Amino acid sequence: MAASIAENMKAFLSAAEIEAARATMGVDQTLIDDGTYFLIETIVQGETVVVGCGGWGKRRTLYGGDHTVGRDDSYSDPATEAARIRAMYTHPDWTRQGIGTLLLDLGEQAARDAGFKTIELGSTVPGEPLYLARGYLPLSRHEEIESNGAVNVIIKMTKVL
Repeated sequence: MAASIAENMKAFLSAAEIEAARATMGVDQTLIDDGTYFLIETIVQGETVVVGCGGWGKRRTLYGGDHTVGRDDSYSDPATEAARIRAMYTHPDWTRQGIGTLLLDLGEQAARDAGFKTIELGSTVPGEPLYLARGYLPLSRHEEIESNGAVNVIIKMTKVL
């Protein structure tokens, strides 16, 4: 996660904006506890290496790590509410190799299997091109001034499963 945040956002955001984005990024223990978080691993020179991680949520929290303010960890109703794609990160050495697409496929299928009909996510500016390419539609853009004075942009996006 740390390497992904530090490196993969540089083409889209300033250093101050990357720091601001950290307010809404990071580990969310509920995804791990719910068994809805995936690690993508490969073998490099005989060692197992994590090249990506991400998952889906059945709770109402749209984005953020354990530290993010304003979370709602109550469960969503699959009949009337959306599942969530959450905490997507690809190691900088493995971008543009299908890791993000694989994570989306896994999360979307698991959400379908759980009875959800739609799925939403809170995208960063760097993540938006992938989600658009995968059929997600933007619903809104939220800008928040973080403690360092920089703007943090979250794009709420949705997709019919």
